[in-house]
Order: sequence, then structure tokens, then C-alpha cells
Amino acid sequence: MNNKTPHNLTWREEARRTVFTCPVFSVQESSCRSPHNGLKAFTVLDAPDWAIAVPVIETSRGASFVMVRQWRHGSQCLSLEFPGGVLEAGEAPEQAACRELREEAAYIPGKIIKLGAFNPNPAIMSNQVHFFLARDLSAEGGQRLDEDEYVDVEIVPVEEVTRGMGNPPYVHALMGAALALYNRHLKG
Repeated sequence: MNNKTPHNLTWREEARRTVFTCPVFSVQESSCRSPHNGLKAFTVLDAPDWAIAVPVIETSRGASFVMVRQWRHGSQCLSLEFPGGVLEAGEAPEQAACRELREEAAYIPGKIIKLGAFNPNPAIMSNQVHFFLARDLSAEGGQRLDEDEYVDVEIVPVEEVTRGMGNPPYVHALMGAALALYNRHLKG
């Protein structure tokens, strides 16, 4: 694969202005020059990066994931997911993954391994999501949820998650990406 940027495909941003801001993201209008010198405006959702922990624990049923069940307002349904959330200002992605695991599921990892990172939707979003494998978990008291978080913790066998991914309650696309990175890690 060629890592050089082909000039016949590259757009150059010439200006950017904020159209709308809310607590989760801002909407930007990006004025860009095409490879053939045309000028066009694009909409970009500018949001902080996210971190997701893929916590693995050994149970009597074998390797299992520590997951969280929560309501998702966009899809209007419950979703069973790996713990994760937004990076705080100045926070490293691995710190955010550990913090989210602690807050949402009340576990602390003894070992954290970077699995990879993706742009959730590079066509319209500016941020990245960082994935980490969390091992050697120890329970740490209760959850420390945000005021608007209602989350149940569940221990789910890896095989059950693998079979169910893409069907309710495993409907969050980023969890499918996390599972794929976890499986790639297992293959070494």
C-alpha cells in the first residue's frame, strides 16, 4: 500500500466557521479547495476523541466481557456495550479508557493494551475512537456514574457477544469494531 498522499485526491481547507455548538459536539462549516481548484463548503462534526475499554475477565463460563447496558437516545433502545466515553481535556486515551471502566463498571485494569483507533465517520466527523484491551481486572467499589447515566453492569461470555454482535442488544457499531480488534489481538 502506498502511504503517499495523492495530490489528485487531496482537498485543502481554507476556512472554517462554527455553525452550532452543544455540550457533545460542534458543527463546523469547512470551506475547502478541490484538487481541481473548485471551492466547496462541507459540514464537519467536531467532537472530542473517545476511548473504549474491552474488559476481559475469567469466569466459570470461561473468558467473558464486562459490559454495560444503557439506553441510547439516538436509536431509542437499550444497548449492551463495552465501557467507554469522551476524553477529558488533557487526558490520554488510555487514561480515559481506565477512568470510564472504573466509573461505569467499577473495575480497574491491572494491564491495558492499545488495540487500535478509528475515525468513527471520517466523512463528517473530526474525532477518533481509541480501543484498549483491559485485563487483570479488580473490582473497585461501586459505580461512579454521571448525573444522567443509568447503567447496569453485566458479565457476558465472549462467545455470546461474538454470536450476537449486529443484533439487539449488540447494536452499537463501535462495539463491533472493538470486538474485531479484540479478535485480531487474539490471533497475534
